[in-house]
Amino acid sequence: MTAAICALLDPARRLVRDVPVACQTATEIPMYDQSTQSELIRFARVDAGSTVIDVYPGDGNWTRLFSDIVGPEGRVYSFVPAEVAHFENDPVGLMRTLAKEPGRANVEAVSADLLAMPEVTQPADVLWLHLFYHDLHTELIQSKGATAADFNRAVYERLKPGGSYVIVDHAAAAGSGTSDTQSLHRIDPASVREEVEAAGFSLDAQSTTLANKDDPHSIKVFDPSIKGETDRFAYRFVKR
Repeated sequence: MTAAICALLDPARRLVRDVPVACQTATEIPMYDQSTQSELIRFARVDAGSTVIDVYPGDGNWTRLFSDIVGPEGRVYSFVPAEVAHFENDPVGLMRTLAKEPGRANVEAVSADLLAMPEVTQPADVLWLHLFYHDLHTELIQSKGATAADFNRAVYERLKPGGSYVIVDHAAAAGSGTSDTQSLHRIDPASVREEVEAAGFSLDAQSTTLANKDDPHSIKVFDPSIKGETDRFAYRFVKR
């Protein structure tokens, strides 16, 4: 079990949401310090025994953390959309290798078209979408016909009643809608909320843990002047 999670779990492996993490971790998220990382884990409401779908898992660090939390009775689907499976770093291969790591028997690497996600996963307690929602409005993702509205409906279908849809993304300027998704890799939080609620979800909570008032919202998220320090929002929606 990853050490950073140990302070979040009591001996019965129940998540303790009000206990800070104070120990070292073998699995760290490079862009977050331990305090922020732990707050995001609590915000996601992942418990021992949960089923989690980690959409476009990148290097797999969130998949590893969720794997540690859900334990042997839980399940983590590391879902790589087919729309990005051709990337040079072989994202599907990376996740299949991760699933073979010692102690990762609860991880399953899966890949399919984005809208086919419900076909390759089981009903979930949490769907985690980290810095990817804005991509739903880009040409790359929409090239096979996927739209944000369609994906949100697919998430609603796959989550259990009461399940959580957790979105963390780079904020665009208020009122900009989806106009900066392709050019800056940002999206207006208000647009995200409107789109997700249109699929039947209710906003359950939002976090300002990743807010940065000094972000001008006018530069690309990969620009060295703001990379890793962008103003980010976190929403937790619930399927009623």
